[in-house]
Amino acid sequence: MFFASDNSGPVPPQVLTALGAANEGYAMGYGGDPLSAGVADRIRTLFEAPEAAVYLVPTGTAANALALACLCPPYGTVFCSPVAHIHEDECNAPEFYSGGAKLTLVGEGDRMTPEALRAAIEAEETRGVHGPLRGPVSITQVAERGNVHSMQELRALCDVAKEYGLPVHLDGARFANACVKLGVTPAEMSWKAGVDVCVFGGTKNGLMGVEAVILFDPARAREFELRRKRGAHLFSKHRYLAAQMAAYLDGDLWRDLAGRANDRCDQLVAGLKEAGLTVLTEAPANLVFFEAPRALHRAVMAEGAVYHIWGSEDGPDDEIVMGRLVCGWSLTPEDVAAFLAALKAA
Repeated sequence: MFFASDNSGPVPPQVLTALGAANEGYAMGYGGDPLSAGVADRIRTLFEAPEAAVYLVPTGTAANALALACLCPPYGTVFCSPVAHIHEDECNAPEFYSGGAKLTLVGEGDRMTPEALRAAIEAEETRGVHGPLRGPVSITQVAERGNVHSMQELRALCDVAKEYGLPVHLDGARFANACVKLGVTPAEMSWKAGVDVCVFGGTKNGLMGVEAVILFDPARAREFELRRKRGAHLFSKHRYLAAQMAAYLDGDLWRDLAGRANDRCDQLVAGLKEAGLTVLTEAPANLVFFEAPRALHRAVMAEGAVYHIWGSEDGPDDEIVMGRLVCGWSLTPEDVAAFLAALKAA
């Protein structure tokens, strides 16, 4: 009953097999091997973007921070949700890698609205040299409170950015989960919607540690290469990143893994509602926020459930506390059923 994070699960056997195969013999380093070149071509095909520049990095923080640094000068600002990962969970990495660009927080929820985004953009470049220049818009898909932007919502945000000539970055740590939820292709959820730079996440969806950064404008490629090297994120034994991604692409494993996680989340949501609890996430993919009395959280955790709550476990039993449940690819229907049974018993 482990629902703490999709970062915490095992690696699929297909990926371990691919790593073993890549471990045979010798290969050129720093991405100069045939496996790395082939993976880049396959990602271009998957995204229907034959001219795109594709780069692999080991972490989501590196993917986001390096991508945003290519889109935003140090005297600019990035527009994002107040609970965006780049704001709450990356230790100012975007500011660091961009040389000092700031973040402008838009709205109050995990999904920005076009109206709030337009107002935030209009509020900048009003103070001459005393304020930052308008910079990229960063959208998280799946958003940090578990919600998936609909295609209409995604296109509307990109349209606002384009009105002001601003590029759009898509933080896609759970990109696959969102694609499966919406029933769309990677191309439809990225450049066809107006996204300029996209992260095709792998780590949260079962990989050992690799993310793909896709720059749909190849003119940005050289800068990303230099920033990746200068930022210490160019792997010398790059084939081990590529091997993971190759397995991820084989037979659309990325989609299968995301579908499993999403199915378990659907099972969870149905059970939470049946138990009479308040589900806070309106459009979940593989994670959901819910509210329950503190005593219920404690009782379920005592039965072996592992997940995060917002606030302390200590306090009044009847106080309502928010919890977060995240489903990884390896979670089974039986795991979810056991959690729901413990919940109902409590």
